Formats: sequence, C-alpha cells, structure tokens
Amino acid sequence: MKPIEFTVAERQAICARIQTWFREELDQDIGRLPAEMLLAFFATEIGGDFYNRGLYDAQAIVAARAEDIGEAILGLERQTER
Repeated sequence: MKPIEFTVAERQAICARIQTWFREELDQDIGRLPAEMLLAFFATEIGGDFYNRGLYDAQAIVAARAEDIGEAILGLERQTER
C-alpha cells in the first residue's frame, strides 16, 4: 500500500496545528521536529484507519446514489400490454 504523504505546505500547516493543540490543551510547547515526528507516527501507524473510514463513507454515498439512479431509471419505464 502506498504510504500517506503530504506536501511540504500541508505538513507545515498540520504541524502548526499539532503545536497549537499541545500549547492550548496540554499547556506544553513542542518544537517543529517533535510535531513532525508525531505526524509521521499518526500517518504510518493509524493513518490507514482514517483513510479506510473515508473510503467506507464514500462507498456508502456512492451506493446510495446508485440506488437513487436505479429508482429513477425504473420511473422512466412505460407500461406495455405484456
């Protein structure tokens, strides 16, 4: 499976949010390197769980839309004498 990767800008933004969370919720300042290490840990160790949940949610939406399309097609049927 392809690893979860972020652009440099995405990593910077995510790490800034991690640092803010630590500061606001735990009253601790962490540097950029620990924030990047934490991001790498989540991406490699549990990122797949979040990714899979997103896939399952997307699959449910597609299945619901496919059912709607099937019903719409059935609504187009015309009565015949058979």
